[in-house]
Amino acid sequence: MIIDYNLSRVDDVRHMSAYARERHGTEVTLIRADPSAVDAEICDEVIDLDPLSPDFVETAERLLGPRRAEFRAGVVFSDNAVQSGAVLLERLGLRIDSAELAGGAFCKHEYRLSEAAHHKLLAAQRLLVPDFVTVDSREGLADFARSHPDGFVVKPTKEGNNRGVVVVRPGDSLDAAFAEVGPYLEGGVICEQLLPYRREYSFDGLGQVSFVTEKVSATGRYPVEVAQILPARLNHAERSAVERAGRQVNWLVGQVDGPFHNEIRLSDDASGTAVVEPNRRPAGMKIWSLARWVYGIDFYHRWVDAAFGITAGSALPEPLCSAATVMLGVRTDRAFAPADVAPGATPFEDAVAATAAAHGLLPHELAVKEFAWLSPARRELHATARDNADFAAQGCVVLTAAGADMSEVVRTLRDAWPDALDASTGRGPRAQERAAAAPLEPTTMMEAAR
Repeated sequence: MIIDYNLSRVDDVRHMSAYARERHGTEVTLIRADPSAVDAEICDEVIDLDPLSPDFVETAERLLGPRRAEFRAGVVFSDNAVQSGAVLLERLGLRIDSAELAGGAFCKHEYRLSEAAHHKLLAAQRLLVPDFVTVDSREGLADFARSHPDGFVVKPTKEGNNRGVVVVRPGDSLDAAFAEVGPYLEGGVICEQLLPYRREYSFDGLGQVSFVTEKVSATGRYPVEVAQILPARLNHAERSAVERAGRQVNWLVGQVDGPFHNEIRLSDDASGTAVVEPNRRPAGMKIWSLARWVYGIDFYHRWVDAAFGITAGSALPEPLCSAATVMLGVRTDRAFAPADVAPGATPFEDAVAATAAAHGLLPHELAVKEFAWLSPARRELHATARDNADFAAQGCVVLTAAGADMSEVVRTLRDAWPDALDASTGRGPRAQERAAAAPLEPTTMMEAAR
């Protein structure tokens, strides 16, 4: 049984379903709200239930309780279902991490309350517990601003992908900040002090197997994730600090056998850490795909095995390469659809080729592994992305050249992408020069005269 997933993970669900059939000889039941035709294609049974519905567990148990003996394993694949899905699996007698503590991996306020309850324990491990408060009015926001004059973060308590996260600095408009989180007030909004540490990593893995991913985020008002790099460039002390904090997060949210993606800030001297947020699900931005290329381990297969009670060792092999996922935006605020790209154009491959040339890399030393447009629809995109949905595309590359720095490669690739995209859509300088020099067709000349 697979309980819920974010639409961007449909290929991962397909991958897990196929493995469950081939490796364990099972059929796959999927539970999610408003299932699609694709869901019916990749799973043997699809049940239309919303894990956020107040009566989700009771309704699902009435439906599936008489069939308990049919189910051998279950996984929860979304933040929305992390607690209700775990409760259902517990009631069906299936192996799952703690349902009672799972809420901390979904609700940011609940997690901060858990941190505060164990403040002394966490402080002894050099993990900073930030000040925080829930707000439901502009006055509440102003009160928190007065007590944190150096700035703070305001964000929804139950949203992912950086949606609604706003950094408020001295001099910023509180009215504008409150307006931006207005759509999330019904679900809850939280203010937190700014974490004093600059570097950010994620503690990722499954069960007792872990690795550390380096996160590249935008600076400024919207701290959107723009790239993920694996393996993270850390020395022993830095890695130990991130791992120590990540394990403490897992204890607080009840993770034991399942997946985790805990976002951690690290001080420059590695003496302190702070938690941005926990997650009891596989990481986004293709991080588990990066791990497959870097370590040769398919964590989705291992997750299915773990649900059946089959666990692997805790040691990772040495990395085979470095890999990165890069979010790809637009140069200026504009409406964009992938249909704008000329037939046969390959803007990501072009940007990667330009990046390889800039770093003196051979073509095979910087390879494209995946590329996808985030949506086929025409959307209004911001040049300064406000959340992870505010990008045009996402691409993954693998770097095999010894001594090359993936972080520098990522920086160059993000700089090269807008030129490649504009050239593929006829918006670049060269395309405009060619258009200006081309002779006008008769009809076009008449239109121009009019």
